Amino acid sequence: MLRYVYGHDLHKHADLAHSMFLDRADQFKTRLGWEVQVNGNGEERDQYDELDPLYMIWEMPDGRHGGSMRFLPTTGRVMVNEIFLDLCGGVPICSPLIWECTRFCLSRKAQGRIAAGLMLGSLEIMRNFDIPHYTGVFYRHTARAFRNLGFAPEITGVQGEGRNPICMGFWEYAEETYHSVSRKAGIPPELSQLWFDRSFGGAGAAGPVALSA
Repeated sequence: MLRYVYGHDLHKHADLAHSMFLDRADQFKTRLGWEVQVNGNGEERDQYDELDPLYMIWEMPDGRHGGSMRFLPTTGRVMVNEIFLDLCGGVPICSPLIWECTRFCLSRKAQGRIAAGLMLGSLEIMRNFDIPHYTGVFYRHTARAFRNLGFAPEITGVQGEGRNPICMGFWEYAEETYHSVSRKAGIPPELSQLWFDRSFGGAGAAGPVALSA
């Protein structure tokens, strides 16, 4: 199932959160070789985890992390403006209608349904919070993976040579995409909405303004 948890509430799901940060270290440091910081507990965290982001986490039956993503509104500090500004053409992105999604992570134990479930969850956030667009930075092969999952970004910037350069792009919400990804994930819209409501106490009960509180 999916859980939606703000940073300030991660302590309420301590085992789930710890396993998420462990899997982030495994994916980004061990498997991909990124220059990321891993703390003494084996967790990968960065400066943006200190900004009270919204985490979307797939919880496995044993209570551990299966996959996750992290979201922040571009009205505050985000990676695309502070680290990848060249990919924005030097013009920062700042809009309440655009959120940044980062740290797409899958556990080594994740099954195929989980990746599609994360795509559906990201659309559920857009649908309930009235967010028409996401932005983010990703490898070109990751863009192909998103396309296969049914929620492809529009690439607007490319940096680097070779077969797998770094890209920046935008995702746009569409109701037909939501239902298509729901079918691909094998998760009915009613169940997806129920998971969202359980996290927030009702659709839209904790809207975007909570991120800046």
